[in-house]
Amino acid sequence: MAIALDDKYTATSGAVYLTGTQALVRLPMTQMRRDRAAGLNTGAFISGYRGSPLGGYDQQLVKARKYLDAQDVVFQPGLNEDLAAAAVWGSQQLHLSPGARKDGLLGIWYGKGPGADRSGDVFKHANAAGTAVHGGVLAIAGDDHTCKSSSIPHQSDHAFISAVMPMLYPSSVHEFLEMGLLGIAMSRYSGCWVGFKVISETVETTTVVDLGQEQRQFVLPTDIELPADGLNLRWPDPPLVQDERLQEHKGYAAVAFARANTVDRLMIDTPNARMGIVASGKAYEDVRQALAELGLGPEEHRVVGLRLYKVRMPWPLEPEGIRSFSRGLEEVLIVEERREIIENQIKEQLFNWRADVRPRIVGKFDEAGHPFLSLSAGLTVGRVAAAIAERVLRLDLPEGLAAHLRHRAEVLQAAEARGAAHVAPVIRLPHYCAGCPHNTSTRVPEGSKAMAGIGCHFMAQWIDRRTDTFTHMGAEGVPWTAISRFTDEKHRFVNLGDGTYFHSGHLAIRQSVAAGANITYKILYNDAVAMTGGQPLDGLLTPQQITHQMYHERVARIVLMSDRPDVYSAAELAPGTTIRHRDDIDAVMLELREVPGVTVIVFEQTCAAEKRRHRKRGEAEDPDMRLWINPAVCEGCGDCSEKSNCIAVEPEETEMGRKRRINQSMCNKDYSCLKGFCPSFVTVRGGQPRKHRAAGPPPVDALPEPTLPQIERAWNLALAGVGGTGVLTIGAIMGMAAHLEGKIPMIMDMAGLAQKGGAVLSHIRISRPDRPVAAPRIAAGGADLLLAADSVVAASKESIVLCDPSRTHAILNTHVTPVSDFIRHRDFDFRAPEVARGIAQSTRSDRHFHDFSTLAARLVGDEIGANLMMLGYAWQCGLVPVGRKAILQSIEMNAVAVAANTDAFNWGRVLAQDPAQVERVANPAKARRLDQMSTEDIIAHRAAHLRAYQDQALADRYRSALERIARAADPARVGQNDLLRQVAITYARVLAYKDEYEVARLYAAPEFHLSLEAAFEGKLRIAFNLAPPMLPGKTSDGRPKKREFGPWILPLFRALARMKGLRGTWADPFGYSHDRKLERGLIAFYEQDLALAVQWLSTQTLLQFRTLLTLPGEIRGYGPVKEAAYHQQMARRQSLRAALEIGGAPAIATE
Repeated sequence: MAIALDDKYTATSGAVYLTGTQALVRLPMTQMRRDRAAGLNTGAFISGYRGSPLGGYDQQLVKARKYLDAQDVVFQPGLNEDLAAAAVWGSQQLHLSPGARKDGLLGIWYGKGPGADRSGDVFKHANAAGTAVHGGVLAIAGDDHTCKSSSIPHQSDHAFISAVMPMLYPSSVHEFLEMGLLGIAMSRYSGCWVGFKVISETVETTTVVDLGQEQRQFVLPTDIELPADGLNLRWPDPPLVQDERLQEHKGYAAVAFARANTVDRLMIDTPNARMGIVASGKAYEDVRQALAELGLGPEEHRVVGLRLYKVRMPWPLEPEGIRSFSRGLEEVLIVEERREIIENQIKEQLFNWRADVRPRIVGKFDEAGHPFLSLSAGLTVGRVAAAIAERVLRLDLPEGLAAHLRHRAEVLQAAEARGAAHVAPVIRLPHYCAGCPHNTSTRVPEGSKAMAGIGCHFMAQWIDRRTDTFTHMGAEGVPWTAISRFTDEKHRFVNLGDGTYFHSGHLAIRQSVAAGANITYKILYNDAVAMTGGQPLDGLLTPQQITHQMYHERVARIVLMSDRPDVYSAAELAPGTTIRHRDDIDAVMLELREVPGVTVIVFEQTCAAEKRRHRKRGEAEDPDMRLWINPAVCEGCGDCSEKSNCIAVEPEETEMGRKRRINQSMCNKDYSCLKGFCPSFVTVRGGQPRKHRAAGPPPVDALPEPTLPQIERAWNLALAGVGGTGVLTIGAIMGMAAHLEGKIPMIMDMAGLAQKGGAVLSHIRISRPDRPVAAPRIAAGGADLLLAADSVVAASKESIVLCDPSRTHAILNTHVTPVSDFIRHRDFDFRAPEVARGIAQSTRSDRHFHDFSTLAARLVGDEIGANLMMLGYAWQCGLVPVGRKAILQSIEMNAVAVAANTDAFNWGRVLAQDPAQVERVANPAKARRLDQMSTEDIIAHRAAHLRAYQDQALADRYRSALERIARAADPARVGQNDLLRQVAITYARVLAYKDEYEVARLYAAPEFHLSLEAAFEGKLRIAFNLAPPMLPGKTSDGRPKKREFGPWILPLFRALARMKGLRGTWADPFGYSHDRKLERGLIAFYEQDLALAVQWLSTQTLLQFRTLLTLPGEIRGYGPVKEAAYHQQMARRQSLRAALEIGGAPAIATE
């Protein structure tokens, strides 16, 4: 039967490939079909509020609208969680309306775990009121037990319990449809809202689901008597009557329904059983996988005397099933995540049993009351296996089985210990997208602090923005109303996103006004709920509206700031609102922090990621302007990164050292980097980034067919990459390919904040249809293949723990993708060799380590092709248990860049078979890097540079000084050292300061035009961004004003370059400026230090002199940037010189 992507919603039989989120979209459609078959005219109403792990549920509902409409399923986003819950409450009151057009409405509420907490009041009222006979309510809560993408770990169980709502907890996506239908039927029968708990490991998993479960028919209990008037919603209905019905009847009816339909199940039983395990949800799958990893199969179960009970309704626990399960056992081990829900109920059920028949209960605590399973840490297969082994080994076992069990447990524990002990050389933290408005808006002036809330701006806490503490969603800044009464600190800034403002945040501002707090709210209007995927606000909100709302809240001052202030007029804004350009943010903050009371900045700039999407779809203007950095002119000072905080400004390693470049694929045209005080920025109009022309079809006809892995157990592939680079496509293509071949894929994308440039770690497990796996996570040491699209993520603790040096093959993309630390630390060491070495030591070898990104750019025209190239490489190496035909068909079904992705896959195959051939075809340019040059190469290069910069005399002066240092630093005198190398680099930098003549020479050089043409194609119109000293004007931060100069200035550059002979003479018109005097003075200081080193260098002073003679390397940049660095380093120089002269240690630490 042909397989199509729409099968997930259109198929009515067989098996479909879908995500947990898509299963939840399908669920109400399935219920509507069942109702139609039963002769009911029903509809469904869905409302809630997004949040991980349900962050994409609303997007999937919108995408599936044509299928939902056909089944009378209506999706209405909620402004927040409790208002959405109130709307769902209304869905159960339809029959009270005389104009009702439906027999009933199924209601579905959804929200993140904290949203369930927030909705507690509605849950309690609505559950007491009840559900409609032909309606029913499923409340889907997305929990984040380990705080992967939340501000706090959360467990919704207690919120449901407090509202007396039965709670279902499916162990995998395979159960979503059946248990969802069961929950709806239970809700209709019992009158209860029914909780439905999902976590990342279930809802964010993609697999093949059997639709046969949709045919299951549920039976009504016969062992319970219901009130004559039933349990469903009616009116009038006094509160105490509702409560009596809820407390005395409805919960018990739900338990009876669960019992009648065997919600909880005995999964393993043996004669003379003595050891029982009870588990629920994800923990159940952990137990099943732990038993397999321990080598405990059916025969071992019999010898141990094992029973396994699966609880699918953790609360209220159905008592008869658990009592029956516990009879005859010596011990019951309860495995559940976080707080004990099932454990306490089992203890209650068995409390009255006689001591001689009551089994020991072990869970969060053992029989002696000692802690056993963690109350907070997330369970792993290794931890569960260790717990099972420890308890089973207490039994009387045959020695062979005991030794086997002990060994397998030790292997798992060793793998987890390796992961726990591993220290990643570099960490990849999420960061604002390139061009994100928050790069500017979350800045805080010196002397002030800010407070965070929920949203992208939450990340300001870890990117050095003087932002401390945060609140839950909707209370931003309110803690300051208490703090401010007991501190001498006068003022705080608070970041508040427009999504949160619309959700409930405006009430926080009202509270601050009422409290009379001195606080400035920065309402960050970016026109999207960006943290969860860029959804639009769930209603109309404009910057103009916000100003009027704030005016009527009686705030003291309102300032509207924008990157396009000209589109706003005072007439449409609230009275007294000031309009300012976003570049004035620092000045505005300094003004407002002095204003008593609550002040507001409405900072309007569209989310960069959304703007990019709109531009791709032709829905927004795409400015014909790009910025390019001339590496020859760039000083590597990092001021552009400091000003823009932009991740698209990347390092460029050259023979002159580290410079900067703009990643044109990533750039969202915010242009904030242009604010850096530097003449290296070139404005380019009329052109597009030049793409490498594809090398043509790869020669695959002669390639041998590899022997693919035989799947006896699940084949485990760990995929490590960076969000936003297309890395998840690998899992999607492999999953569909496995499905096409009748295999069972389980794919879990642990994305977290990946869309913000964070880490992505996907667990891809492929099994046989007769031996399917349901646990999505790869156990510690269980990866057969590590496909490392990013080395930093691959070297993380989370990746390394999956690897085993004797089992795991590694295919690594050695291309370095910068981490956000580089923005704040201009010379950040990416430690690439150490990262690669750590991966190699944790896997079988480094034989498959290549720069796939560079090869993909040369062979298929785009670095993004590296992902499919790696997959093709792995396939040709026989490391992928899926056929080539299925993979290529999956690429075609994906319908995105089919030809390019197919070529990338095939080039990967060729690379695996004949890397030399691929290198010849790709012929990647080999740029010379400073760290790869010998000291002799550096000296020769810098001498040639100084000749071009000035003349031979300057080059001779340079070489002469180096000869003196070489003699003084002779290893025979002072030991092994790199002082000559460091002086060769630093002295050349000091001598060849970039004045007007040098900048002109570098722009007049042919290399400038060649580099520009290599970067762009089209009819280029270029301009230069300069701040000539003779022109007046300052920016808002007091720096000289940069201006744009067109190509007419190129002849002037050429003329100026020819005048370099005037440099430093009485006739040099620029030589009298403060900057030039400072630079000439630095030369004198440095040569004094060289002379001192020649005189005093010894083994004892070597380290001090190395520090002294490399200090000028920190003095980089132009104008005010260089001057600030100069004064800082001169203070260090003075201290070092003083210490050397008295023979003591330096007074300040070296950096």
